[in-house]
Amino acid sequence: MFRHPLLTTALAGALMLTVPLLHAEMQTGKSAPDCKLSPLGESAEKMLSQYRGKVVYLDFWASWCGPCAQSFPFMNKLHKDLSGKGLQIVGVNLDEDAADAKGFLAKTPAQFTILADASGECPQKYDVKAMPSTYLIDRSGVVRQVHLGFKNGESAQLSQQVEALLNEAPHR
Repeated sequence: MFRHPLLTTALAGALMLTVPLLHAEMQTGKSAPDCKLSPLGESAEKMLSQYRGKVVYLDFWASWCGPCAQSFPFMNKLHKDLSGKGLQIVGVNLDEDAADAKGFLAKTPAQFTILADASGECPQKYDVKAMPSTYLIDRSGVVRQVHLGFKNGESAQLSQQVEALLNEAPHR
């Protein structure tokens, strides 16, 4: 049994850092959960499953998230370059107040689909652990990659993963 408080704290911290990564790995290869989503501040609902047949870049974000602000220009570029090839980017805002999200978007515009989940069920279904959390879903609706957080240095790898999924035929 560990009795030294610094060692125990360090060990607990190290375990907490690995848990989301291990959990994220467990999500891949499974069917993407369906969710009811709506445009910010509206009650009209859309189902995430309506994008089946496209490669979906599902990104959970919030207005207070610094890395989220860094990821939006990258997602705008992906949308511009690859939406014509079957890529659908869906940014799901997790702010409690739509005004916070709208303020963020006024400073950091999105050229891709922005939706919200008023019920809070979608991030639970995906077991979102970090901001942003990105799920790459293939044309058949299977989660193929999970990325927690965002660093500009990872954008080339993300782009390659998206392009690889776009080049795949749908699984039956």
